[in-house]
Amino acid sequence: MTVRQPRYSKEEFARRGDEIYESQVRSQVEESNYGKIVAIDIETGSFEVADTPMVAVDRLYEREPDAQPWVIRIGHRAVFRFGSRSLRQSV
Repeated sequence: MTVRQPRYSKEEFARRGDEIYESQVRSQVEESNYGKIVAIDIETGSFEVADTPMVAVDRLYEREPDAQPWVIRIGHRAVFRFGSRSLRQSV
C-alpha cells in the first residue's frame, strides 16, 4: 500500500487547485457536469470527473500515481454543502 504525503501547505494546495480549475479545467467540465466532482493534480493539471470524491481521486491516482489532488464540486464553492448556495447564475 502506498502512503502518500502532501508536499504543500493547505494554503498552497488551495491556491494551486483554484488557479488550475479556473484557468484550465472549468471551461472543459462545467457545461455538462454541474454538481459532479473534479479531482485535479495540482502539479500536472491532470483531472478526473466523477459523481463522488473517492471515485474521482482514485481515477486520478490510476493515471498519476504521485498526484497531489485538489477536489471541487463543479459549479459550487465547496465539495460538501452546509446550507450554501450554488454559483450557477439565476435566469
